[in-house]
This record gives sequence, C-alpha cells and structure tokens, in this order.
Amino acid sequence: MLGFPAVAAARARSLGSLAGGVVFLLWAQLAQAEVYTWVDADGVLHFAEVDGTKDDRYLAYSDSDVEGFGGQSPKVQILRDGSKRTLYAADVTRYDRILERAAEHYQLPAAFLKAVAKVESNFNPRAVSSANAKGLMQIIDGTARTLSVEDPFDPEQSIFGGARYLRTLANMFDGDLALTAAAYNAGPDRVKKAGGIPKIRETMRYVDRVLEMYRFYSRRR
Repeated sequence: MLGFPAVAAARARSLGSLAGGVVFLLWAQLAQAEVYTWVDADGVLHFAEVDGTKDDRYLAYSDSDVEGFGGQSPKVQILRDGSKRTLYAADVTRYDRILERAAEHYQLPAAFLKAVAKVESNFNPRAVSSANAKGLMQIIDGTARTLSVEDPFDPEQSIFGGARYLRTLANMFDGDLALTAAAYNAGPDRVKKAGGIPKIRETMRYVDRVLEMYRFYSRRR
C-alpha cells in the first residue's frame, strides 16, 4: 500500500455547496509511484494501486489529474479517447478516523460505513436533501431524535448516529450488506415487504453504488 492519504475530487450531489479551502495532500512520492485514478458516478477522483490495463475505468496517474484543484470550479479533463470527465474538489479522507471509530464501536466494516457516507453526501457535512435529510449520513429529523443525534450537521454525531442505525438494520437483515443499504435508503418495511431489494430505481441504484464504493474502499485498507 502507498504511504499517503488518498485524496479525491468530489461533488456534493445536489445536496449542498462544496466546502471551501480544500487542501490536497499529495506527497512527493505520488508522482513517482505506480498509481491509477478512477472517477466514480459522482465525479469523485480516487487514487488506487491497481493495474489500469485490466480495468478500462482506471487511468494512469499524471500531475494533470489534480493540477488546478482547490477552488470552487470543477475541472474538465479530455481523455485519450476524446471523452470528458468532470472532477470536483474535496478531501474524502477527512472523516476517516471518526468513521473507523464508529465502525469499530458498532461492529460494522469501516469500508461499508464510509461507502454509505460517500453515497449519501459525498462527505459534505452541510448537505441537505430535498427530503430535508441532513449531514454526512443524511439523517432526517425524526430519525435523528430516535438516534439521539442533537446536531445532524456535526460530523461525529452524524456518523455515529448513522452507524447506530446501520447496525440495527444489519441485525434485522442478518448482516446482508445489500439489504442493509437498501433499508437505509428505502426503509426496512419496504425491504421486508419486497423480500429483498425493492424494485425502486433509486434504491437499486443506491445499493449498487454503495456496494461498488464498499469494494473500492475495502481494497484501500
């Protein structure tokens, strides 16, 4: 594994504005290391130690991948095949310590908890959805009260509250992470009624994205 934090570019979906003053922690050895970049469905740039020739989603790292980041404007790259990819600035490792503590406390895979946080808010602690879900883990007010989350915009409260709820759902669905993610998105009653992942387009896409990011973050550990 490489000895530096993975820094990524992220979009806060439509949930909130990007945080200013993003600092990119790119160590000197990054330029010399054999590193590849991959942009997920939300425009998040990830660094990975994989062979990009075996997966065409990955591109060999170059300085231009991060050159010009740090402001509010997204960066558009022109790829070798002429297609474009748009990258948005944010540091996706900022809350790793809290995520790891919450995952350990509630006996959840840290990579899974981080995947849910990523898909819910793209690590934007000020995110607010159209349904008034708030914070990193996108907790609605009623659920926040049940989870003893006084301030859903506080990263630690949000992460621990979300982890507590995920632990409850995981117990309910025998540790099945796909069903746990589906229940987090659509509610446990819908999952029980469907006898699996509900045939709801948003929920099916949500589960796919969470599991994809879970696999990615699992490889990073």
